[in-house]
Amino acid sequence: MARDAGPDRPDLPPAVEALRTTLNRRTATRPLRGPATSRRPREGTKQQAVLALLHRPEGATIADVMTATGWAQHTVCGFLAGLKRKGHAVEVLERIRQVGRGKEGAKSSYSIYRVQERQG
Repeated sequence: MARDAGPDRPDLPPAVEALRTTLNRRTATRPLRGPATSRRPREGTKQQAVLALLHRPEGATIADVMTATGWAQHTVCGFLAGLKRKGHAVEVLERIRQVGRGKEGAKSSYSIYRVQERQG
């Protein structure tokens, strides 16, 4: 099998040459994007649905996002961390702590999150 055509190597097989031509044609027709230009999010994705939940004035809990997307809790937490890395301001609106009878031990607790518009 020839890796590259050269003076001491045979020409590339026609199938490989056709594949290179097709790949070059695909990249040539794709519009170039400047480095400062951000991509537009695709419509109807889970990420877009999560952002819509988090942009609401009342915000959303991790459980709300899990229900809307079917994601596991660690996936939602990772998504929120990714938003912070991308420059979104993720704020905790409220931390709610529920306790058991007689205020002994935590029954459960949760936080309500909201995302501000993207920072500069």
